[in-house]
Amino acid sequence: MTEPILQTVGLTRRYRVGRDNVTALEGVDLMLQRGEFVAIMGPSGCGKSTLLNLMGGLDQPTAGTVLLDGHDLADYGEEQLAALRRSKMGFVFQRHDLFPVLTVRENVEFPLLLGATAPQERRERAEHLLQTVGLADKADFLPEELSGGQQQRVGI
Repeated sequence: MTEPILQTVGLTRRYRVGRDNVTALEGVDLMLQRGEFVAIMGPSGCGKSTLLNLMGGLDQPTAGTVLLDGHDLADYGEEQLAALRRSKMGFVFQRHDLFPVLTVRENVEFPLLLGATAPQERRERAEHLLQTVGLADKADFLPEELSGGQQQRVGI
């Protein structure tokens, strides 16, 4: 069996809320293989967002480990985590927060600017990605000109 691409071992996250200690996650073990699709489901407040934030290096666990390609995220600094998120994973939040003054194409190209991708390659990749999500015809629109679902697809 191949090594998992993403794994959590004994993942625990506790918060202090006022005088109370809240356990959002307790001892979560999870293994995701390359190419696997997984849905994380549960009622409001059960820890889904906390789990995703921990797996993406957006938050630190109280206990336990998050391994990405066998590497412990706790060993990475903030800049390294940001680079990892740019190159190996992506997030589409409920509030997709597209840049309102940029076109759809420019919003898709923006993360590639951070990686110093050449302008022609950025444009080609953005056009391909917009074609993939069925929005090639909306490339020059502003986010406010799109439906909520279309905006989510731009975020993807």
